[in-house]
Amino acid sequence: MKFPPKKSIPTLVLLTAVLVPVTAFAQAPAPSPQPPAPTPKPGESADKKPADGEKKPPVKPGTPKPYKDVITAEAKSDAGLFTVHRIDEKVYFEIPPETMGKDMLWSTEIAQTTTGYGFGGTPVNSRILRWTRRNNTVYVRDVSYALRGDGKTAIQKAVDAASVQPILAAFSVEAEGKDKAAVIDVTKWFNSDSAPVTVGPELRAGGADTSRSYIDKIKAFPTNIEARSLLTLSGIPARSAGAPPTGPAPSITVLVHHSMTLLPEKPMVGRYFDSRVGYFTEGFEDYGSSENRVKPREYITRYRLEKKDPTATVSEPVKPIVYYLSREIPEKWRSFMKKGVEDWQVAFEQAGFKNAILCKDAPTEQEDPNWDPEDARYSVIRWAANPIQNAMGPHVHDPRSGEIVSAHIIFWHDILKLNEAWYFVQCAALDPKAQKLPLPEELMGELIRYVTAHEVGHTLGLRHNHKASSSFTVAQLRDKAFTEANGNEASIMDYGRFNYVAQPGDNARLIPMIGAYDKFAIEWGYKPLPGRDTPDAEKPELDAIAARQVADPTLRFNGETFNAVIIDPTVQTEDLGSDPIEATTLGLKNIDRNVNLLLSATSKFGEDYQMLDEMYNELLGQRQTELNHVVKLVGGVVETDYHAGRGGEVFVPVPAAKQAQAVKFLIDNAFATPKSLLVPGILNRIAPNGVMDRVLASQRQILNSLLNESRVKRLVDAEALSRTPTYTAKRLVSDVQSGVWTELNLTNPRVDAYRRNLQRAYLQTMRPRLVGDGASQSEFRPLASAALRGLKKQILLVLPKTTDPLTAEHLRDCQKQIDSILDPKFGPTAVASLASFLPFFLEDGTFTGGVTPVQPGQGSFGCALGAGMDWQTFFTGSAKNR
Repeated sequence: MKFPPKKSIPTLVLLTAVLVPVTAFAQAPAPSPQPPAPTPKPGESADKKPADGEKKPPVKPGTPKPYKDVITAEAKSDAGLFTVHRIDEKVYFEIPPETMGKDMLWSTEIAQTTTGYGFGGTPVNSRILRWTRRNNTVYVRDVSYALRGDGKTAIQKAVDAASVQPILAAFSVEAEGKDKAAVIDVTKWFNSDSAPVTVGPELRAGGADTSRSYIDKIKAFPTNIEARSLLTLSGIPARSAGAPPTGPAPSITVLVHHSMTLLPEKPMVGRYFDSRVGYFTEGFEDYGSSENRVKPREYITRYRLEKKDPTATVSEPVKPIVYYLSREIPEKWRSFMKKGVEDWQVAFEQAGFKNAILCKDAPTEQEDPNWDPEDARYSVIRWAANPIQNAMGPHVHDPRSGEIVSAHIIFWHDILKLNEAWYFVQCAALDPKAQKLPLPEELMGELIRYVTAHEVGHTLGLRHNHKASSSFTVAQLRDKAFTEANGNEASIMDYGRFNYVAQPGDNARLIPMIGAYDKFAIEWGYKPLPGRDTPDAEKPELDAIAARQVADPTLRFNGETFNAVIIDPTVQTEDLGSDPIEATTLGLKNIDRNVNLLLSATSKFGEDYQMLDEMYNELLGQRQTELNHVVKLVGGVVETDYHAGRGGEVFVPVPAAKQAQAVKFLIDNAFATPKSLLVPGILNRIAPNGVMDRVLASQRQILNSLLNESRVKRLVDAEALSRTPTYTAKRLVSDVQSGVWTELNLTNPRVDAYRRNLQRAYLQTMRPRLVGDGASQSEFRPLASAALRGLKKQILLVLPKTTDPLTAEHLRDCQKQIDSILDPKFGPTAVASLASFLPFFLEDGTFTGGVTPVQPGQGSFGCALGAGMDWQTFFTGSAKNR
């Protein structure tokens, strides 16, 4: 909730303003009539100073005052887009008539902030403004291009009638400058949180206290105005659920940077989005289309790049894309970041540009005291002193065309920690430099280079492409020559991370690089198309470029559609290779190797074992991630974004044999006790107990994911539609149950403690599918019931042969649990309290906390921080965005 700014009590001020003139009027004699003021001679100012003894004519309410009475001799004036005048704590804009009615982009960023409330360098929002004047009032309008017509026929009138621009603010014209330029007082925009873009909602804060806020500086340039304000906002008091706030509201002081930039008179020609190539977009409704409907359109976001020599195959640009390394970036990482930015030059060369993208150090204070990293004219990479394990690459663009105006990338300090952890758990066995922590500076620099290239990709307009990591075979990933030429994934915009598939002795490249898809995507988005000066005219040639994907899988895109994230095993994060089973088999071998390096890598004489604990959990997390890649094959459907006439069917189920192989792999690996990781020399140094819980947490998540309702439904759908044999839902339930209860096939079964845990977890997983308000209403219900009845019979047959007392008691208890699940008298009310405590997981492995799902986070490297937790987070209590 936004609170209004604190105000002083106005009553006394108003009374004084009224009483003083009345008293003066009562005591003074009536003035003599005065002759009319003379008409000014040519060249003479209308506000010429009256001669001695001559009285000023009365000013009508709302009439501008003489210029010198408003913009006094004390004013510090700065000419630019507008002339900005500052008099003490007041700020005036002097707006030339020729700028009225023009589109200007207002963008706001948080430059500095109070600890715990956002991050320095964080973009807040942007919007298009238009200044207009009516009589002696200047209005600020909010301009939207969400609805568009053809600009020439009658439909444009309908669009205009539905697109009235809201008035954001109104200012009285205080005075007039040259050519009747309107002078307005804009102080309130900058010393309180009332500018066109406010920061309070971003920080979940209330209004600004003007007594503790002030305008730090404001500067005018030819096409933009830059301002910084120090605002003190009221925070929201802490409170418990359902209880009133406790304690006073905290104060939040932030340094806010506002930029107002004049947009080009002629917008860049927009380029229509194509779902086969992953770009961020600006959407609108097209009412001028020849189709008999409103046509939803999207322009991709991209920088304006034009060739110096339009006839050359490869030409330098008229204006290159330049990124500045901000002054606070640690010196040791700057050269690596520069390489990460300029790694994209090879992609722009494929689009026809040489030296299209450059990186420079920001000017020093002495070189340019007016340079600000938040200035909307500059694309800047920032470094934030915050223990967040992430980086982010947002950009600001012109909504009219998608033209990127600037980008401000943020690296949070603990991106170093995240990269170090990932590289160790994935590559320590492959790279001797990674076998002792902390990683050496040169290696860490290369990891920073990789992150930089990824984030720059976002700011060039590119979205994540999570299909790219499945483009290469395992054999290719193990090949030194291939990986040196192509990297370990087809796009650096994927989340493939590091080459955990390679084996010792392969000497394959381990760190991603600009790939085939990245070059293709930049070509598609940035290649000039001479003679095609409208978005519609460009489409045939762009379609021909995109159609290369049909024959070349490395050029395919997918990654953030709901279907792909849930069902497509070729669209995954933190994965590598076209075959998840083969890749995970090799990855697990490296994890076993890495665990043997763990103690020596993390231990320092005289220090505790905190790093050992952290890295051991990282290894467990990596193992779980790789196992989950295999889970997605079961009930999986591969989506290839073919367009009409360009390829075949879009959705193709994973072959039945491959699904059966995946389930067997999980039974052999996920449900088997991972004894190679249960190293007493490690576990006895990091925790007094809980080892069985660690193993169970992993197995429980796999169980919940395999027996997920939506997965079973997909198998049922596939069986109903397919003309060939499929991997059925019945077989899935049977295979999983048999894999969990393998001991029942023995003559004298003996179930150890780890497996007893797993078998109980299986029954806990099945219970809510059959009992309670959330019970399955699909084909899963009869399949699960039949499976449990069969399991009960097996237990009854085996019990008399069981000689191990603990196993016998375990099986008898399991029999009772099955009875309670199958017996109708054990109804919804009886199991509600139990079910609410069972840790259920979503299909993607995200912990739901019982019956209320937590939304999964989008991961790091260019994504907003999410609230989701993986299995490891829940059981270790260490929240981290992976």
